[in-house]
Amino acid sequence: MSGMAVDSVFESALRLQIIDWVMERFEQQGYLRWAELVDFSVNGARLQLIDRGRGIRNPENFASTLSIMASRDGPYSDVITPDGLLRYAYQGDDPDGGDNPKLRNALIARAPIILFQKVARGVYVPTAPVYVVGDDRASRTFLVALDESLTVMSDSESMTIVQKEYAYRVARQRLHQPAFRSQVLRAYESHCAVCRLRYGVLLDAAHILADSDQRGVPTTDNGMALCKIHHVAYDRDMLGITPDYVVKVSPQVLQDSDGPMLTHGLQEMHGRELVVPKRAADRPNRDYLAERFEGFSRAS
Repeated sequence: MSGMAVDSVFESALRLQIIDWVMERFEQQGYLRWAELVDFSVNGARLQLIDRGRGIRNPENFASTLSIMASRDGPYSDVITPDGLLRYAYQGDDPDGGDNPKLRNALIARAPIILFQKVARGVYVPTAPVYVVGDDRASRTFLVALDESLTVMSDSESMTIVQKEYAYRVARQRLHQPAFRSQVLRAYESHCAVCRLRYGVLLDAAHILADSDQRGVPTTDNGMALCKIHHVAYDRDMLGITPDYVVKVSPQVLQDSDGPMLTHGLQEMHGRELVVPKRAADRPNRDYLAERFEGFSRAS
């Protein structure tokens, strides 16, 4: 889009169009690759959506920042403030130079932007829309709200403890759950571990040990790629998985009769071997499966 003037109304519409495409693409395949982000085209013109070298994407003819990028080295390595805001450092030495003014414009205009997390070489996970809600010159950081509902609670001093806890929980979920899904779907090559369904939009990253469990961190050995029906069945103890990677269906479900969906979708899964990732490190933790299977057996 080099050389093309972009007025504020057109930029706002274009920004929303880009965000819609990014999130729809992510929902379909569970992650985005570098090539599709730099070769994106809109209205017949090429528009790069990410800048790996600078960590921030400020299209020449945009008044405000389009995207920012963060690296993610561990399951919860990104720093979120206790009030649920992400701190994003100024670019360069001059607070009023380089890329900083356009990020500051995003604050003034309340423009929605995209946060890309790098989860592997050339692989990214988006969180969008996010909003710049503060400019802390003392610490040389911008404050970013990871959910629109948190923009109204960006004044930390006026927030109650309950509001801060809620904001922190929402921010952490928005930041880390998509990355968890991306890692799990990539490990399982975007197919359900039970039925082998390959439609990414119908796949979830299911926890073995729950998020609320202290050990229930979002790592691939605590997750499985499951289609939505088998994810719900697993969470409701209609379906269990042994430590030896064998699928079991509850006796009640096996004895029921409710048409072809039950027959082919659940009952025929009984006794199947789980499809596991090629890398041993990505396969379900057998101790976690054993603990979860005990709960399934009691419920059955």
